Amino acid sequence: MTDDRKRSRRSVVEFRAEAVDHVPVHIGDVKVADGSSLLYTVGLGSCVAIALYDPYERIGGLAHAMLPHPNMGRRDAPPGRFATTAVASLIELMEARGASRRRLQARLAGGASMFRDLLDREGLKLGRRNVDAARDALTSAGIEVQAEDVLGTYGRSVFLRTTDGQLLVTSVSHDDVLL
Repeated sequence: MTDDRKRSRRSVVEFRAEAVDHVPVHIGDVKVADGSSLLYTVGLGSCVAIALYDPYERIGGLAHAMLPHPNMGRRDAPPGRFATTAVASLIELMEARGASRRRLQARLAGGASMFRDLLDREGLKLGRRNVDAARDALTSAGIEVQAEDVLGTYGRSVFLRTTDGQLLVTSVSHDDVLL
C-alpha cells in the first residue's frame, strides 16, 4: 500500500458529511446511486465489496458479494450474492442510469481470511476466491481494477462517495485507507 492511499484514522463522520443520501448495501445487495450520495457496506470479512464509478456521470455502484460463483449456492439467489454475477448486475444497473462501461473505474475491498482457528483450509481460502472471482469478472467485462485493499485477516467497512468516486475503507484494528 502506498502512503498516498493510506490515511491514519480519517473520520468516517467527515467523509459521510459531504453526502446528502446514504445508501446501505447489505450482504448480497447491488446498488447504484448518483448525485450527492454515499453507498456503504459494513462488516466485510471474507466477502468482497466491488465498487464501480463513472467519473463523467458521477454514478457509483457497490456490491457486497459473499461467494465467488453461483455454483456455490442457490441458483435463485440474488445476483449480488456472488462476485461473478454482482459485476454484471452492477454494470447493467449503472448503464441504465447513463454510465458508460468504457469509463468505469473499479476498486475492491475485503476478502479476508477470518477466524483461522474455526475454519478448515477451504474456508480460509474463501476470501481469496471471492477477490479472484471479482477480478476475473471485471477483466472479462473490460474493466481495470484501479485500487484495492484486500485479503489479510481483519474485517472492513467501505464508503463510496458519488461526488468524487473516493472509496474509504475502515477497520477497527488498522488505519483507514482511501482508494
